[in-house]
Amino acid sequence: MEFALWSVLVGALLILMALSATVLSRLPLSTSMLYLAVGLAVSPLWLGWVKAGPLDAPVLLERMTEIAVIVSLFTAGLKLSPGLRDRRWRLPLRLAVNSMIITVFAIAAVGYLLLGLPLGGAILLGAILAPTDPVLASEVQIHQPGDRDKLRFALTGEGGLNDGTAFPFVMLGLGLLGLHEIGPWGWRWLAVDVLWATTAGLGLGALLGAAVGKLVLYLRREHKEAVGLDDFLALGLIGLSYGLAILAHAYGFLAVFAAGVALRHLEQSQSDAPEESGQAVQEASIDPDRSLADSVAVDPRHAPAFMAQAVLGFNQQIERIGEVTVVIAIGSLLWAVQWEHAVWWFVPLLLLGIRPAAVLLGMAGSHSTPLQRGFTAWFGIRGIGSLYYLMYAINHGLAPELAQVLVALTLSVVVSSIVVHGISVTPLMAAYEKRAGRR
Repeated sequence: MEFALWSVLVGALLILMALSATVLSRLPLSTSMLYLAVGLAVSPLWLGWVKAGPLDAPVLLERMTEIAVIVSLFTAGLKLSPGLRDRRWRLPLRLAVNSMIITVFAIAAVGYLLLGLPLGGAILLGAILAPTDPVLASEVQIHQPGDRDKLRFALTGEGGLNDGTAFPFVMLGLGLLGLHEIGPWGWRWLAVDVLWATTAGLGLGALLGAAVGKLVLYLRREHKEAVGLDDFLALGLIGLSYGLAILAHAYGFLAVFAAGVALRHLEQSQSDAPEESGQAVQEASIDPDRSLADSVAVDPRHAPAFMAQAVLGFNQQIERIGEVTVVIAIGSLLWAVQWEHAVWWFVPLLLLGIRPAAVLLGMAGSHSTPLQRGFTAWFGIRGIGSLYYLMYAINHGLAPELAQVLVALTLSVVVSSIVVHGISVTPLMAAYEKRAGRR
């Protein structure tokens, strides 16, 4: 009976979202806010279908959030079409490195000096809350690969990169708590957790994305093979790049993102007529019997664009399903959080103080406009990535007392971000698009 009730709830929710998608896009209301409300409804606060707390199933929560994040990171990479020499990459790199480091240590200072956390716990809190979320930030990211808007490109690239660049600080925090080996004076942390894991993750992901893409294009162009099942291609490349990176003690998040970027860059570099290819792919996507789609997939001119667009379309659907699952789970956990550990002045300090200051310092001297810097500072959305890092730390032996504090602080930030950014994203982005169009 319980499974049947869940089937009814999930089915009704998905149909409702499908029917109301265009209406929601015009309202100051995000889909994540609705999923959060559903999660609250199925918790003991009302229906009582889910009675687990944040510390009852940390392994399951880590895996759920891990899958949602890696799918979203691959999607973000596929949206970023310019080559690495393009000047637009400077902003996301500044945000993902400079601004993120500033954010980690600013949060750590607050945690250590004002919240009374141990140094390792304070750095861990900073690493959990510093990265912006690639899953919940889809409304402010690039919608189509040809989008040249600096704001959307910066936010997409930042969300794709900083979920990986935050990992060294997670390991540093765990090391200072005695839960991870960092070596005397931190030499092992610097050599392995920073230098090796970062460069190996990016390099391995880029290599696999380019190699798999070239193999598929060769088979399609030269032999008319490997046609169809682009969803298998997407999932296979995600699993391959993530798994091999983890086995190589590198960061799988960076590998998956780099694989997506490399696959999209391959499409851009091998498309002879991008506009013509885009039109052909669009026509093929609505072909009911797939005859046109199959012919476009093996066409030497259009095969790269067809492959990249097919993989991106499938990934975006999986990304939405992951968002539904994880945000409902977040809502269902809130009843069991020990909210006395949540210091509510910390949320506005992070969103209105630390984030804007870190963005302005990180983007200082860039060619961005004041409007773009202001919007970037505001849309530092926290969400599923932060929950993943929290569960990762708990599963590595975090003390229960410290875990309760970090759970309360993290979920207070995540829930507040879902609400305030969900309310503001539609009117603010509409105003930005209007002003950008006028300029």
